[in-house]
Order: sequence, then C-alpha cells, then structure tokens
Amino acid sequence: MNQSLPCLHPHPGWTAADSQSSSSFASQQTPTASTTDAVGKHCILELYDCDSSRLDDEAFLRDTITTAAKRAGATLLNLITHRFQPQGVTGLALLAESHISIHTWPESGYAAVDVFTCGDHTMPEKACQVLWEELGAGRHKLTSFRRETPTCIEGSDREPELAAA
Repeated sequence: MNQSLPCLHPHPGWTAADSQSSSSFASQQTPTASTTDAVGKHCILELYDCDSSRLDDEAFLRDTITTAAKRAGATLLNLITHRFQPQGVTGLALLAESHISIHTWPESGYAAVDVFTCGDHTMPEKACQVLWEELGAGRHKLTSFRRETPTCIEGSDREPELAAA
C-alpha cells in the first residue's frame, strides 16, 4: 500500500478544539484491579507550529534530546538520529530508564515525541518541556500516564525465551 506523508498525519479529522494548546501537564490514570505498583511514566507529546529549521536540524535535535534527558534526571546510554531527504529527522535516545523518541515533519511544523522513563527518580514531563520550548512550539498537547506492573508478573520469576536454532 502506497501512502503519502499527509495520509500519515497523526490526527486526521481532528478539529481545532481537539488540539488546543495546554500549558499544564495532562495526566490520565486508569487504575484497575489487575495492576499494582507503577513501573514508570509515559508521556506522549504533540508539538505544533514549531520552528521548521529546528525540526530539520539533526545536530540541534541531538543536543536538545541530550538536554531533555538530563533535565528529566535520566541516564543517556546512546543516541541515534537519522535525517531524511528532502526533510525530517527521527531520533531515538536509549536511556537506562527507557527511551525518548522524536519524529519531525518540518514542512508541517509538527513533531511527535514519546518519553518513557521507569522508576520514581525521573521526571519525563521536564524532558517534554525542554523539547516544546527549544523547538519553539506554538501549540502542544501532552498526555501522560503511569505504566503499571500487571499483578500476574509482579512476583514471578521471568526468563527470556531462547531463540530456536
């Protein structure tokens, strides 16, 4: 199936009311009986009306992701980025606590960001704040939620499956 970039926009059919900017951190938590302790926090960040030149600058994004990880209190293990032709950058920061990813569409002034950190010593919202400020977002939407350990694996010993030879 051939799809063009506009077909892949993350919010087809959204109205302006759906994507209003929010300067506060939204938190959605849905505790259930099958979950126990939180293992981490996951933030999904939508950035709109960003500085297009920054969205297309791989070196700038590497520096910004590094700063975001530090500000969140996370440990950066590795950072990989790729610049697309004619435009756009994807970046993935491997953290000791999990990851930060970003995908940019400079032609639309848009970036999709994902920040997931495990443990209670990190603050992924601070990483998100660095990214929206540094990318000059005119509007943003942040959704965050806690990732919780399912009761069925909470106390069990787990071993990885061995790959078939």
